[in-house]
Amino acid sequence: MVGKSLGRQFGWLWAAYGVSTFGTWLAFDAFPLIAILVLHAGTTEVSLLAAAGLAVGALVAVPLGPWVEFRRKRPVMVAMDLVRFAALMSVPAAYALGLLSFAQLLVVAVVVGAADIAFTAAGGACLKALVRPADLLVANGRFESTTWTASVLGPPLGGAAIGMFGPVMTVVANAVSFLLSAIGIRAIGGEEARPVRTGTPRFRVGDLFDGWRYILAHPALRPLFFNTVLVSGLIMATSPVLAVLMLSHLGFAPWQYGLAFAAPCVGGLLGSRLSRPLVARFGQHRVMLTTGTLRACWLLGLAFIRPGAVGLVLVMIVEFGLITCMGVFNPVFATYRLDNTATDRVARTLSAWSVTSKLTVATLTALWGLLAGLTGPRTAIAIAGLLLLATPLLLPRHDNAAHRERVRAERPS
Repeated sequence: MVGKSLGRQFGWLWAAYGVSTFGTWLAFDAFPLIAILVLHAGTTEVSLLAAAGLAVGALVAVPLGPWVEFRRKRPVMVAMDLVRFAALMSVPAAYALGLLSFAQLLVVAVVVGAADIAFTAAGGACLKALVRPADLLVANGRFESTTWTASVLGPPLGGAAIGMFGPVMTVVANAVSFLLSAIGIRAIGGEEARPVRTGTPRFRVGDLFDGWRYILAHPALRPLFFNTVLVSGLIMATSPVLAVLMLSHLGFAPWQYGLAFAAPCVGGLLGSRLSRPLVARFGQHRVMLTTGTLRACWLLGLAFIRPGAVGLVLVMIVEFGLITCMGVFNPVFATYRLDNTATDRVARTLSAWSVTSKLTVATLTALWGLLAGLTGPRTAIAIAGLLLLATPLLLPRHDNAAHRERVRAERPS
């Protein structure tokens, strides 16, 4: 997977993805940490920050899917990178002037969340245009490997940067990474044709829901949609609760918190490297079904964290198991989704998927913040873990190879 060349254009896309991903993981949980350490926020406020930023950002992004679909994708990606750069740089500026507030963190989270969705929608369509169908798993595997490599290196370096330079330094690094990403995307070069609008020539309100209509009418994408949205929602909903449990209740230092989630990311790197040989041996659908089931079995263990080295080791073991399964599942799932999506529907489908995922994460994060306030962080994490055990029932039980071949045949050469 590493040795096969996918061309110069993909190389620039991969480089842009790599630098922005590293910046994002360097700033792992930067906003919750700033809220806790600078603004002295509690569990409810930290959960509200995570939930409101995702929810409002997702709602703002609803019209962006159809808008992105009928525009050249690389200029959209560059614009979204620059928007994220400007929004994030406002945080260290306000901090330096002594003006940083909880409200500003919320606004920046909304802007960045909306830009993330538009970038992801354009990026998926861009990838499908640059890479042959047979190479999509290789490309997605490289993205996944990059993600987990950044996950290993970013959080501990970010924790060290916070300890040495203050809590907003990682936000600066994240902002600069988006600027470098924009430069990398511009360097892809080549001609990108402007998409031709099919159907009605003018935008209609009903076009906002095209992505959801396509997903819900699709026999393979529909169950996978519900599964992935719910799994990501339950996992992410426990993140701020776990941050408060570890940093406030159990007294872990920021660098320990970062290390607890960075070291297990080696499992994601391992899983992403295994995805292609596993698919070659067992088939795409079987690998996706098996690893999708296994990744639901780990979260419950986080309810049993204790202070000190034993608790830290427990977190790392649980996260390693979860992340290894995700490392195999994610590139296979991403390839399966692109294979089953018509070329002229990719941006709308990915946008609808991202909007729903972020709204679900936001809703569940808010609920789990309230639940943690009522029952305590441990109980809230345990309930999420139990619910996650039921999510494999939503995975697609049957392969959809015939439909994938029809979609591939319709793709322009």
